[in-house]
Amino acid sequence: MPPLSVKSFAKINLGLLITGKREDGYHTLETIFAPINWYDVIEFSESEVISMSCSNVTLPVDDNNLCIRAAKSLQQFAGIKSGVTMRLHKQVPFGAGLGGGSSDAATVLRVLNELWKVNASSADLHTLAVALGADVPYFLEIKGLAYAKGIGDDLDDLGFTLPYFVVTVFPEEHISTVWAYKNFYPRFDRELPDLKQCASDLCLSGKKEVFPVFENDFEPAVFDHFPAVKLVKSTLLEAGCVFASLSGSGSAVFGLFESEEDALAAMKRLPETYRKSLTPPGFSMEQ
Repeated sequence: MPPLSVKSFAKINLGLLITGKREDGYHTLETIFAPINWYDVIEFSESEVISMSCSNVTLPVDDNNLCIRAAKSLQQFAGIKSGVTMRLHKQVPFGAGLGGGSSDAATVLRVLNELWKVNASSADLHTLAVALGADVPYFLEIKGLAYAKGIGDDLDDLGFTLPYFVVTVFPEEHISTVWAYKNFYPRFDRELPDLKQCASDLCLSGKKEVFPVFENDFEPAVFDHFPAVKLVKSTLLEAGCVFASLSGSGSAVFGLFESEEDALAAMKRLPETYRKSLTPPGFSMEQ
C-alpha cells in the first residue's frame, strides 16, 4: 500500500467561558469551536509495529505523543496486533490554543479505524477520543461549528459555518494549557449568555451586536503576561476586523474580516516572523 496522506485541520474558539471546577480537578466550560484552514499532514504506511516520525524534531515521537497514544488505544480496544508507521508534517503551532495535537489524534483514530478494519462504533471512538483529550471528539465527529460544554467533550453540531474570512496569527509564544488554567482569573458566579443562540444569530442572521458575548476567559491573564499576544489583537482590530480574540488557552489570536482584501492587508501589518493562516468564509473540515 502506498503511503496515505491526510490533513488534520486546526480550530479556533469563538468564545470560551470557564464555568466551574469539578472535584476531579477538571474545569467545565462552554465554547464554540470553528475549524480553520491551517493543518498538519499525517502520512500512514503499513508496518508490523506502531511508530512515528515528525518534521519538528522538538516534538516527542514516543508514548507521550498523542498520535502514538491514539494508535495504541485503538489497537488495545480492538485486541489486534496491527501496526502503522506515521510521518507527521507539523505545520500547526503547538502551545497556540489551536488544537493541533487533538486534531492529529482524531485523524489517527479515524484513519486507523478504517485501515485496520476495526469498524468501531461512533460511541466507542468517542470514548477513546475523550480519554486522549477533551478537544479530540470535536475533530473526530464534526466538520463545521460546534457548541461544546462540560470539559469540552459534550458536543452539539451546529450545522453551519463562519461567514467571515479568518486571519489566525501565532506570535511565536508557546503557552501551555496547564499554565493557562493555573493563571486565569475565575468568574464562576456570573450569568452565562446563550453561546449557541448567539452563534446562530451571528452566522445565520448576521447580528454583529452579539460579538461582545464571545469572551475568552483566558485572555486577560494571557495578555497580562504576554504583551506580544495582546499587541496582535490590537493590530487586527486596527486593521479593520469586525472581531478579534485569543483562541483557546493561547497564544494564537484570530480576527474576523468581511473582505479578503482587508484580511490580507492585516496579515501584512504583522511581523513576518509570525506564522499566519487565512481561512475563507464557509470553511469546513470536509474541504
